[in-house]
Amino acid sequence: MQYGFAIDQRTCIGCHACTVACKTEHEVPVGQFRTWLKYVEKGEFPATTREFGVMRCNHCTDAPCVKICPTKALYKRDDGIVDFDRDRCIGCKSCMQGCPYDAIYIDEDTHTAAKCNFCAHRIDDDLEPACVVVCPTHSIWVGDLDDPTSGISRLINGNATSVRSPEQNTGPNVFYLGADRAVLEPLDAPVDDTYIWSHPDAHRLEVAQDTHAGAVRGARTVYNTAHPRPWGWKVTTYLWTKGIAAGALLVAALALITGVDLGILGTVVAPALALVMLAATAGLLIWDLKRPERFLYILLKPNPTSWLFLGGVALGVGALVAGLWFLAGVATEFDLLDLGPALDVLAWVAIPAAVMTAGYTAFLFGQAEGRDLWQSPVLFWHLQAQALMVGAGVLALALPFTDVGADGAAFVVRTLVLATAAHLLILAVEYGGRHATRHAAAAAHMVTSGRYAPLFRASIGLAVVAAALAVPSWDGDLLVLAAVAGLLVQVVLLAYESVYVRAGQDVPLS
Repeated sequence: MQYGFAIDQRTCIGCHACTVACKTEHEVPVGQFRTWLKYVEKGEFPATTREFGVMRCNHCTDAPCVKICPTKALYKRDDGIVDFDRDRCIGCKSCMQGCPYDAIYIDEDTHTAAKCNFCAHRIDDDLEPACVVVCPTHSIWVGDLDDPTSGISRLINGNATSVRSPEQNTGPNVFYLGADRAVLEPLDAPVDDTYIWSHPDAHRLEVAQDTHAGAVRGARTVYNTAHPRPWGWKVTTYLWTKGIAAGALLVAALALITGVDLGILGTVVAPALALVMLAATAGLLIWDLKRPERFLYILLKPNPTSWLFLGGVALGVGALVAGLWFLAGVATEFDLLDLGPALDVLAWVAIPAAVMTAGYTAFLFGQAEGRDLWQSPVLFWHLQAQALMVGAGVLALALPFTDVGADGAAFVVRTLVLATAAHLLILAVEYGGRHATRHAAAAAHMVTSGRYAPLFRASIGLAVVAAALAVPSWDGDLLVLAAVAGLLVQVVLLAYESVYVRAGQDVPLS
């Protein structure tokens, strides 16, 4: 059984009755919507037309919000309805990133995720959803899509229909009859400087400047709802702190395995740095939750398909390895115990732990199916290069103040230079070629030529300068230059991640 909607835009009059009924039925806060109307105008005055589109959750067959939710707060019922349990929600906003339809919001009253749930409580009482009951033109149909005799199945099978974002392969179960493509595809109709009854939110207006190039001639959105970015500076900073933690541990492990002596920098400083930065990472992630008091639900009520949960496990393992390394390193350096053999074993364990600490975000971002820029096949490797860059960079800052031999200093500096070069090379691959989808191309345009171009280019310039400064220290000399380079690469990564996180969320989905 699969419940679904059919929206007949041929008869819809844009009266907003469905929106009002939905808000009343579910006590949706002012300014937030589970279902809403979008208006698109086409043509030049006086030959203009106005098209309507009813926007809502698509109750996908393969719902990405269900996969990415770390606590199973979003789930799919046996009847195909994608419902939510606000008592399990931690407010991580990952479901908002997973949804390609802008259908999920954080309720201002409960601080938990909410969306259209097909009026599941009414369905359970054999009643139709509130929006269906109130529609004056019977433009909204509901029923079992798997039943060929149902009214909705006969309507869909007997008419041409469209769905939103079919390229996402989510199996949306909201079908549109007579809907204009410019209504269903947000890049076809950017906003103008005003709506018919109000002004667009500032974020949508700014983004529109970078999306006009691909618009259908004369198509413009004249009424819609605001959809701000779910993730901000805390996620940007978390990528940096996590990168330092993973990179410092990885550099120390690689040095030990290859027989390079980093001294106290490898035995104590690197694992201590990893512990501090992993603690900062956890703090940022908890701080970013809308219900931070529920953060333990990730472990107590886990969804094993979510990379937010699996990432938490990776961070925990990384912290455990770093903690054991630090204790063994302190014992060895201060002649408390001879734990050199234990460090040799920990080095081999630390490599996969650090790799996953740095790289799990690639799989998490991969589950964020609403953000096409983040669906990059090279992201995992880019995160490794970035981790080595900033991890070696922080260790390079300590080189002038620690008694590290020339070989050890050279190892850190060479790692810094090569990782920075790898970062730049992957950027060239990432932004120099074609992108798989129109949305990814639009986001990449914002990065390279649009609103984020100055900061993006500055980050590239700083990376080149950092690598050039570090090269004279290649053999372990002139360590002050290496320290300056180590400081610069921190700015490089923060600047780039600020661009990457924002641009990925800026392409409109509705």
